[in-house]
Amino acid sequence: MQAIILAAGMGRRLGDLTKGHTKCMVEVNGTALIDRVITQLSKLGLSRLILVVGYRGERLKEHIGNRYDGVIDIEYIDNPIYDKTNNIYSLALAKEKLCEDDTLLLESDLIFDDRMLEMIVSHPDPNLALVAKYESWMDGTMVTIDADRNILNFIPKQAFRYEDADIYYKTVNIYKFSREFSRDEYVPFLDAYSKVMGNNEYYEQVLRVITMLHDSSLKALPVDGEKWYEIDDIQDLDIASAIFSHDEVRYQEYHKRYGGYWRFPSLLDYCYLVNPFFPPKRLVDEMKANFTTLLTQYPSGQNVNSLLAAKYFGIRQEYVIVGNGAAELIKSFAESHAHERIGVIYPTFDEYPNRLPGAEIVPFISTKPDFRYDADDLMEHFADKRLDLLLLINPDNPSGNFIPVADVLRLAAWCRERGCALLVDESFVDFTDDSAGNTLLRNTTLAENPNLSVMKSISKSYGVPGLRLGVFATSDTATIVRMKKDVAIWNINSFAEFYMQIFGKYEADYAKACRKFIAERERFYGLLREIPYLHVMPSQANYFLCEITSRFTSTELTRVLLDHDVFVSNCARKKNMSARNLVRLAVRSTQDNDRLISILKSI
Repeated sequence: MQAIILAAGMGRRLGDLTKGHTKCMVEVNGTALIDRVITQLSKLGLSRLILVVGYRGERLKEHIGNRYDGVIDIEYIDNPIYDKTNNIYSLALAKEKLCEDDTLLLESDLIFDDRMLEMIVSHPDPNLALVAKYESWMDGTMVTIDADRNILNFIPKQAFRYEDADIYYKTVNIYKFSREFSRDEYVPFLDAYSKVMGNNEYYEQVLRVITMLHDSSLKALPVDGEKWYEIDDIQDLDIASAIFSHDEVRYQEYHKRYGGYWRFPSLLDYCYLVNPFFPPKRLVDEMKANFTTLLTQYPSGQNVNSLLAAKYFGIRQEYVIVGNGAAELIKSFAESHAHERIGVIYPTFDEYPNRLPGAEIVPFISTKPDFRYDADDLMEHFADKRLDLLLLINPDNPSGNFIPVADVLRLAAWCRERGCALLVDESFVDFTDDSAGNTLLRNTTLAENPNLSVMKSISKSYGVPGLRLGVFATSDTATIVRMKKDVAIWNINSFAEFYMQIFGKYEADYAKACRKFIAERERFYGLLREIPYLHVMPSQANYFLCEITSRFTSTELTRVLLDHDVFVSNCARKKNMSARNLVRLAVRSTQDNDRLISILKSI
């Protein structure tokens, strides 16, 4: 068996990265694509490797040089008109070689695990195309296959139909052709197709003709669960760098993205915190039905959106401001307290202290087991300390500690007597037992406590993080007026506004989702407690803080789980938690939670 790599293209979409050399010389984590694939191919005992080069071909030859002498024999074919042709012409230049031996055919912009070559070489089918179930990041040629892995059709890019996406497989652009298939089927059709259609086409079009005209011996081999990526532009390069990063930096490569994990469809995200049981399908369908209108129309300004939020939570319009996620409102609120003395309860949601670089932080760190504390603990600790503002996350992130509403109001009164403001972030309060009675978003509560402010992320408890919605409420209307002037005139988009408009029709669904969540949290808690190396702390939120008691450090466990495509929060990275091996695990759906438990038991 031999291998042919098509490496003549210019790679324009990679911009400056390919100005001086061809696409396959682009590096992923310090290794050029071409070096990686030659190393992989050299392990297969191939008779030779044929590289079809064009753009910066001499530079590529210099790069390869004699480094692989004695490892694998390399031959070159030059495509002199690479800028006027497509890959069908590059393959046509190698057609005689194609007929001389069984062939692995690859494109040069791929990165993949070694196992994928082992799969295709060792498979008994003589003619194979590696394919992967369609995912949103994929582009290019698709195929449809039957239950016997026969390729029914090749779907070119222009014929792609999103309504059929569930039945599509993407060609990985790694093929195995027998010498007989190349000689008797592929090359004759290649000659005929090129003669009629010209050289500015793709070699997959020939395969499409073959499958349409008669029963082909070419079969598909799905590579579900295997790691691979096609690198066409700088974002592809960024994603591939994360997927194929080295063990010691892989966690950081994912963590620094702060979201966007839909670009990694196989990743099970146990780091970010949302409601797994809301929104319901009907709400999503209503959003979809209005998609075009919402996409093409401007959203309203703060006056309308604060009215919608007031309707949403049943509070006065002048008490509330809507933000592009709670993060926007945290920033705006923090700026007015930038140089004050602020009580912060650690561990905490780091966005708050991160937005207060000039403030004097007065810390509280619980000495009780499992980071527990109550209102009396806080009042006792801060009794001899002057504060301008006390920050309370309730339930606490990441410990899940919860102070009942009556005690929070007692704390608010204590703060008021001392001339201290109290900010309560209740983003997770809807996950607490008796959640309906635990919110502070009530007109009477806010009116009777003018020193009290309430922050709430709609993204988390309502399961819509992509909409970026949060609210801030207080009866101190001067603060609301100031913050409304601080944020952008259109600070949320039309999709988020429309969601707030229609939510009222789904309140019963939301209450049901929260009850379902609480039941799943209790079930998940019981299963986690069966893991011998975890101490699981009780939680009233949608996550559990777990201390690793043996076998792993928190860094080691997060790395091992990431090897299983599970992403969790390494809390040893957080301030005042570095001396202990702690991870935070979100509560997800029953199916996802069972999968995580299975992995935790297997490692």
